[in-house]
Amino acid sequence: MNKEVIKKLLLLTLIGVMSVSLVACGGSNNKEQQSDSLPDEINFGILRVPNDETIAMVEEMFEERFGEKDIEVNFTVFDSGSEANQALASGSIDFATMGNVNAVTALSRDLNVEMIWIHEVLGDIEALAVKNNSEINKIEDLAGKKVAVPFASTCHYVLLNALNNAGVADEVQLLDMQTAEIVAAWERGDIDAAYVWQPSLAKLLESGRVLVSSKEMAKRGYVTANVEVVNKDFAAKYPQVVTSFITMLSEAADIYRESPEKAASLVSQKLEITPQEALKQMQGSTWLTRKEQLGENFFGTSEKPGDFAQIMKQTSDFLKQQNSIQTSPSQEEYNQYVNPKYIERSLEQGKGN
Repeated sequence: MNKEVIKKLLLLTLIGVMSVSLVACGGSNNKEQQSDSLPDEINFGILRVPNDETIAMVEEMFEERFGEKDIEVNFTVFDSGSEANQALASGSIDFATMGNVNAVTALSRDLNVEMIWIHEVLGDIEALAVKNNSEINKIEDLAGKKVAVPFASTCHYVLLNALNNAGVADEVQLLDMQTAEIVAAWERGDIDAAYVWQPSLAKLLESGRVLVSSKEMAKRGYVTANVEVVNKDFAAKYPQVVTSFITMLSEAADIYRESPEKAASLVSQKLEITPQEALKQMQGSTWLTRKEQLGENFFGTSEKPGDFAQIMKQTSDFLKQQNSIQTSPSQEEYNQYVNPKYIERSLEQGKGN
């Protein structure tokens, strides 16, 4: 065999080895990318409130959207956003529902999260309740009284502003209680008033009345909402999962928009309340479509932040003044924090509002 033939054979062998190596490497990379495209499990932190997420749970949308892809879905129920923030800090959950006040706290604590959705803008679903036989008829009458509220919550934020505006903030004894504790303290007669959300509010109103609601306070400029945050590392690794979650929430909210009675019936099963009470609670807040969330009053767009980032900053500054948080992040940080891109992608990929 002459030298030229040997060279050709060696060259062909080398090319074959390189081709096999490239295919193997390419196959390995593709496999790695495929395995990285979906997580093995997703951990959700939820609140027991009548919202789009609750509808999605009852309608088994989580199982349909994620379970069928062999993704294990886990839920942890929290009584407040403060508990959810602790879980986010520990890394035990990927997503969390919370009031926007707790979302402010999350950013101020440098938790690695971003805000991606507004479940509902709060109205009559949160309120300050007093006993029917009470002589408390206005905020000023709370001077010298005991008022319970979950600290670092949307209720706490609105209550503090109401007390400040009435000039009695220093004369009221505020008690930090979770919702179940508030109901028990109310029944024992240990407190004079309480600012809390549904469904606990409904239990107080069985023997009480509303002094002021979050709907009234929103008209005065103190807007609050229940929002969704996600771990930023999780979102960066699985952006399509986050987008799919947004689409699912939008579809669940459509059930309420198209048939409030059906949605109320679904929610009542999960929260163990009557459909009539569920409907009343759901009507006590405003559910925004994806397009509305991308409007200038809320998320805005990737090119131009909306007003909600400013509301978050104003809330943050107020909480800093009250020493509820140690630092108040900058407006630019809130502009980045209130992230509309997953809602935008959800709209691009599907139909609807």
